[in-house]
Amino acid sequence: MSTRTDTAPAATDRRSWLRDHSELGVCVLLLALGALVLTDALTMDVDITQRGPVGPRTVPVAVGAGLLLIAALLAVDVLRGGRGEAEGGEDVDLSEPADWRTVLMLTGVFLGAAVLIEPVGFPIAGALLFWGAAFALGSRRLDRDPLIAAVLSVVTYAVFDQLLGVPLPGGPLMGVL
Repeated sequence: MSTRTDTAPAATDRRSWLRDHSELGVCVLLLALGALVLTDALTMDVDITQRGPVGPRTVPVAVGAGLLLIAALLAVDVLRGGRGEAEGGEDVDLSEPADWRTVLMLTGVFLGAAVLIEPVGFPIAGALLFWGAAFALGSRRLDRDPLIAAVLSVVTYAVFDQLLGVPLPGGPLMGVL
């Protein structure tokens, strides 16, 4: 019986220590992400003729090293007794249940736009996405929302396609825009 009473407080103390240092989970996540980014960057196949003065490995290596540094600094802070502060500025009532209807509507609108982008093009799929998202989030202005969605979608298409050089499918409007 003495073994049972001896192990119970040890397990409780260990759980209590882990609960008090739960931020170490974030440290482990940052460490794993940093190692993944660094491994991917350092094993990247780079042709020397494609390299400019900086090269394609520079930013991923800097990001990976930054993630490892932040993980180490956060771990030191947590082990020294540092604790994250609870957010007090949010105006979210945690006693209210999640609004799954809105989440499912937004998911459906997003998936619908993803399916429609190739056959109908970005301007039409984007307009449906913007209009559907506004509707799912509570806007019921059927006189104004479709027009705003269409303008926003065409402007987004023009910026990406013309100014940034990122080709988006134009669909049936390809010759018009």
